Amino acid sequence: PGVDRAQGIRVIRDAYEQGVRFFDTAEVYGPYVNEELVGEALAPVRDQVKIATKFGFKIDGTNGLDSRPERIRRVVEESLKRLRTDRIDLYYQHRVDLTVPIEDVAGTVRELIREGKVLHFGLSEPSARTIRRAHAVQPVAAIQTEYSLIERSVERNGVLQTCEELGIGFVPWGPLGQGFLPGTMNVNVQSTMDPKNDLRATFPRFSPMVITNNQPIIEFLRKFGASRNATPAQISLAWLMARKPWIVPIPGTGNMDHLRENNGAVRVQLTPADLREIEEGLARLEIYGGRMDARQMAQIGQD
Repeated sequence: PGVDRAQGIRVIRDAYEQGVRFFDTAEVYGPYVNEELVGEALAPVRDQVKIATKFGFKIDGTNGLDSRPERIRRVVEESLKRLRTDRIDLYYQHRVDLTVPIEDVAGTVRELIREGKVLHFGLSEPSARTIRRAHAVQPVAAIQTEYSLIERSVERNGVLQTCEELGIGFVPWGPLGQGFLPGTMNVNVQSTMDPKNDLRATFPRFSPMVITNNQPIIEFLRKFGASRNATPAQISLAWLMARKPWIVPIPGTGNMDHLRENNGAVRVQLTPADLREIEEGLARLEIYGGRMDARQMAQIGQD
């Protein structure tokens, strides 16, 4: 559920005051209203921050995709207005549209970059093959995919390897397991999620049985973090930041206390020995529950 507008602006501006300089949004968030919120909140400091947004969903209630060049050209103008800016620092294709060649998408964004409306090109949830095809037309600056201690498919499907090979930044969404890893969720939390505004209402990870079965993960993180004066959320974020210098997690929140807790992860410097201990600890535990439901997974790059 969306936060109160004034509260959202306070959180974003507080994030800036705490040193955050990279903000991620999308036209489909809301839809539209999150871009407006980000635009209003960051207008006074626009030249000191980087803003990423995304295109690609039809936003007609079908969850369908539309990355036709003519649509990209139309919606970029709409995003610019909502964000109160003359350029988008990082413009992602939100999901790969298999009806439009990725070369056409990359070529369109390349034109927008030449026009100064976009500065960098990104892809969200692509396959390694799609990344390479797009990168050959317009250099890709960043890839955004879910990645966390409990969701590590990008380590196995070639996406992270491709980013390292091509010099592409990686931006993990859901770095806190979509809200599970802080360890504050009630076992029956899914029953309180409104399917109209919370995608997680149908995700296997948040069923009572799966939350119960995954509690040993939280217990491990609590014990590991206790000796380092860090919470499970902070260990989860620090783990991502320690893996590669070009990995930039984007935890989201509408809560001031959570914001400060998340930002506190910056002071948690995990050593190679710490990383090995985490790997060894998690290797002894089984992780239950898939990333998303079948409808959402159908739009994840598999080609």
